[in-house]
Amino acid sequence: MRGWRPALRLAWRDVARSKGRSLLVLALITLPVLAVTAAAVVQATADVSAVDAIPRKMGAAQARVQPVGGVVVQSPDPSNGQLSVTGRGDAPTRSTLTEVLGDRDVITIDEGYAEVVLDKRAVPSVPVEVDLRDPLSHGLFELHTGELPGAAGDVVVNEAAAERGVEIGDRLEVLGESVEVVGIGRDATHRETPTVTGPPGTFGRAFASDDTTTDWLVGGDPVLWSNVRDLNERGALVFSRAVITDPPEVEDVSAHMDDGSSTYITVAALVVAMALLEVVLLAGPAFAVGARRQARTLALIAASGGTPRQARRVVLGTGVVLGTIAALVGAVVGVVLGLGLVPLVQRFSGVWFGPVEVNWLVVAIVAAFGLLSAFLAALVPAWLASRQDVVAVLAGRRGDPPPSARTPALGFVLLGVGVALSVIGVKGGELAIAFGAVVSVLGMVFVVPLVVGAVGRLARRLPLVMRYAVRDAARHRTRTVPAIAAVAATVAGVVALGIANSSDEAENRATYVPELPMGVGVVTLYSTSSMGSASDVPSERAWADVEAVVRGRVEDEGNVEVVRGLPFDSADGATLNLEFQQPGRGREDALLEGWGGRLGASVVVADTAPSFLGLDDQQRATVSRSLSAGRAVVFASRAVSGDEVRVRAHSWDPATDESGKDDFTWPAAYVRSAERYPAAQAILPTVLAAELDTDVMPAGILIGETLSTSAEESLDEALGSVAANSQLYVERGYQAPDEVFILLLILFTLGAVLMLGGTLTATFLALADAKPDLATLAAVGAAPRARRGVAASYALMVGVIGAVLGTIVGFIPGVAITYPLTTMGEGICTATNNVPLVCESGPYLDIPWLMILGLVVVLPLLTALIVGLTARSRLPLAARLT
Repeated sequence: MRGWRPALRLAWRDVARSKGRSLLVLALITLPVLAVTAAAVVQATADVSAVDAIPRKMGAAQARVQPVGGVVVQSPDPSNGQLSVTGRGDAPTRSTLTEVLGDRDVITIDEGYAEVVLDKRAVPSVPVEVDLRDPLSHGLFELHTGELPGAAGDVVVNEAAAERGVEIGDRLEVLGESVEVVGIGRDATHRETPTVTGPPGTFGRAFASDDTTTDWLVGGDPVLWSNVRDLNERGALVFSRAVITDPPEVEDVSAHMDDGSSTYITVAALVVAMALLEVVLLAGPAFAVGARRQARTLALIAASGGTPRQARRVVLGTGVVLGTIAALVGAVVGVVLGLGLVPLVQRFSGVWFGPVEVNWLVVAIVAAFGLLSAFLAALVPAWLASRQDVVAVLAGRRGDPPPSARTPALGFVLLGVGVALSVIGVKGGELAIAFGAVVSVLGMVFVVPLVVGAVGRLARRLPLVMRYAVRDAARHRTRTVPAIAAVAATVAGVVALGIANSSDEAENRATYVPELPMGVGVVTLYSTSSMGSASDVPSERAWADVEAVVRGRVEDEGNVEVVRGLPFDSADGATLNLEFQQPGRGREDALLEGWGGRLGASVVVADTAPSFLGLDDQQRATVSRSLSAGRAVVFASRAVSGDEVRVRAHSWDPATDESGKDDFTWPAAYVRSAERYPAAQAILPTVLAAELDTDVMPAGILIGETLSTSAEESLDEALGSVAANSQLYVERGYQAPDEVFILLLILFTLGAVLMLGGTLTATFLALADAKPDLATLAAVGAAPRARRGVAASYALMVGVIGAVLGTIVGFIPGVAITYPLTTMGEGICTATNNVPLVCESGPYLDIPWLMILGLVVVLPLLTALIVGLTARSRLPLAARLT
């Protein structure tokens, strides 16, 4: 009986004879292989390769050049994140391209963000300026109907815009410019985001700003790696068709950057290890029962001169046969399922997928992991089966070897290492905590036999059915330990993630800063572009229309207050930023940690105290007196004495592109803010604001009465019909996002499914293995319900022990991860005005006790109830030896 062939033949016969157990193992291994394979197919299709992305990035051009400035260090394909910029320097110009690449065909492509207005509806979109009729741009846009734009003012839109009601012939307003739609088609990159594409100059001066991405598409001969490096030295980022298609060997790039791939690989390896461990533990009881059924066969092999190695091969052969079948079926069905899911998943993606792709290497690796999981699941039962007492088995008795004391000792050592790694990770080493979690779970697996034995020794005072179940579980550790360990590993992961999620939410709740007094609402108008265009700054007329709507929707018009201030963007596009400092103090001694709010200005202009700042009566009187006297009111986070404030004004004029800075002193009164981040940093009287030679514009419309949720929705709809760029905000305190509850629910559901699956699998396998004992128990007078009681007790024991152990182990990484997760820097945060200030640092710890209670108490009881109701109560009489 040499080699694996006889063992595999015996294994195949055992698989065919024990169809139920074989199907169970196949399901446990096939489903993960199937799911991962399908996901791999979808991911490979969704992850567009660098070569496939060339037409999307540069059309038919040889390169796309982006001016950056400084000195650029990039990989052959900078889209993979390998990019760094060092030094300072002007961005390259068109002449730079000619200097490096010679005289070539070059066109510009500009891309930004704006609100497209159609029939008073504002739709977020991506405006693009590029000559689509130029051969270099072929591939960027696929025309379906209409024609390509040939002159400024004509545009084409993508299918996403057409789905929102845009048709050929419609006139759209983009960045203050009126354009006409002449065609509809498919944008090569954006699928769900509407795009509006026209020739250069279509969107006017508003499009030419620092926020617009302006690149060059370069034609002619291939752009080589040497050309790329020359352009990098002149401050340009280059996507080259030739370099991406045939990347050179670049060794000097890796020294300048780290793309994080090592961290990603490490995390992926940990996830794979935990998934493999979970599958092994879930399938372990089935192989243990199979080895028990083959005990007499293995004893006969040993009595006939067989070696322990040959006995192990028989049990391992079952794992090889079942693993091979599961891997092949899972891989084939997974590929087919993945191909079928690609169109469905594409609907939920904002970008176009690449051509359908199956990475056969990944599929083979996943299938190999399926085979490996079956082999590992059979490893421990095979080892124990090879050490059984041959004489005892042939005599009809159990021949299990006694438990080893070294196994629990190893488990405690691993638990200690896991705790140590978690403690090390408290200082910010998330990977150390992840490693600690995996090591802790492994240590817990080795400790489970000791816990099961201890529980069995304490079962003498339990009722008969529970005592029988506990002692039977302790006696047959080979099928009990994997089941309990699988439940414990699941619970440990759920508890750790639950603690991390709840603690993160506790930090969000504790650090939430109200932007307005509780119950107060504010309406603001924002620019319809992200480019600071003067033509998009809300006008006085627009504010008046919005004010009329607000007054018509509130119960008391006296609660409506128009707040005026110094806007972030003035009507002519100029900007003015004011910094307030205590005379004689430096910038490092800031008056405020920061300011925030929903207003369109941080400096309010008023001659009386506004109502939205949450001032008490005494502070309100002080503010009103100071404003009436022509003094600025400056807010501070501490008590400040003095009657003057130093003002530093930073300005920028878009007409001349010149920046200015001016320092002066104003008479002032300081008010200590009760809030950490007040809605404004200062209030200026009209007389002081006039000295600044800048526009004073509405910054918001305050609503002093509390709006119900329905009233807020009604007002928001009314505002949208008048001004598409309006925004309503009502301060209701911290509102936990729905995602928090959904995530906890998903974690609990996942834990419940795996717990139920593992417990039910182990329980019914145990009942099948103990059928002769239970039949004998019934023969000596046990009631029919005794078998159901034994089944329910076994399920309860597996669920409770596994849940308790998993909770204890889950607390180790769960508590540890809260330190790097909920600690803000090292007690340092950056305020709104970019001045470093000391802040509260955490950490925050919140234990989701309700979820843990459900895992430890509710789910085991539910599992026991299900088993008790579904287990057979009567069995035919059978001999103990079958």
